[in-house]
Amino acid sequence: MTRIDFYTHVNNTLDVACQLTLKAYRQGLRVLILTPGAQASEGIDHELWRTPATGFVPHCMRDHPLAAQTPVLIDHAMREPLHDEVLLNLRPELPPFFSRFQRLLEIVDAAEGSTADARGRYRFYRDRGYEIHSHDVSKTSVARATMPAQP
Repeated sequence: MTRIDFYTHVNNTLDVACQLTLKAYRQGLRVLILTPGAQASEGIDHELWRTPATGFVPHCMRDHPLAAQTPVLIDHAMREPLHDEVLLNLRPELPPFFSRFQRLLEIVDAAEGSTADARGRYRFYRDRGYEIHSHDVSKTSVARATMPAQP
């Protein structure tokens, strides 16, 4: 069953998304980042070129010819996933294929609308018996927040 981690009280969604993606990549995991639109996809793509400052996270858009060989994919059209390891959801709604993944990461920024949407997703997952873990980013760094090791 999918393990779900909520990262709450986030001030900079892109920064936290990049940090979590980097952590997963360093653990040898493949990541699919779902964004709410083309502009957000371009934003995360741009930020991943700078994260980490002294390294590189191989990534591309889901429709790129090298997507099948690339560890980190970015998609806003919710195309068929190419793997089932880590799904990082930046969309306000429930990702339709989340249960295919081993892990689902949800980032919740401090905005009221984002929090309300996240509460709805949390209830949905909880009511269906998913294992949920919450990490308050305002109390700990993302580097120390749990990104569980591979099973």
